[in-house]
Amino acid sequence: MTISKVVIIHGGELAKDVAEQVVAQRPAKNDLVIEVRCASERPSTLLHYGEDTVLCFIMQTVENAAPTEPGGTCVRFFQRKTHPTDLLHFAYTVLGLGDSNLLLDRQTTTAKDCNQVAQALDARLAALGGRRWYPLVLADERTGLEEVEPWIQGFWATFL
Repeated sequence: MTISKVVIIHGGELAKDVAEQVVAQRPAKNDLVIEVRCASERPSTLLHYGEDTVLCFIMQTVENAAPTEPGGTCVRFFQRKTHPTDLLHFAYTVLGLGDSNLLLDRQTTTAKDCNQVAQALDARLAALGGRRWYPLVLADERTGLEEVEPWIQGFWATFL
């Protein structure tokens, strides 16, 4: 399958910064169209993308396992119980951004404990028929988001 478009959807200020990093490191492949948009920007229009598109969700979890305001719009749209299981026709990937400093037990927590939004969205996109293009990765701001750079490099390597 040939992918001709990548749509990067960011949910949160930190997610927007990471989205800019992703775009800046794109490969020099001339025929790959890149689009960047905020997660709150009419999420229903994401359903118009087809098999030639990868949707790259960069979602931030804030306090109490909640999405950011823009991210919440997108997550709530996909969580609707009325969606059929064959709703999605695009490939996707999810990068989660969280901060375990916001959790009570900072001594034993990891990126997995502060990225509930990304984990839930990844599972839901799969349940709705989406094809995972690149694995879910969870990054923790407390540890310097060390997972982000390898994720970006690995993600773009799938297009070479």
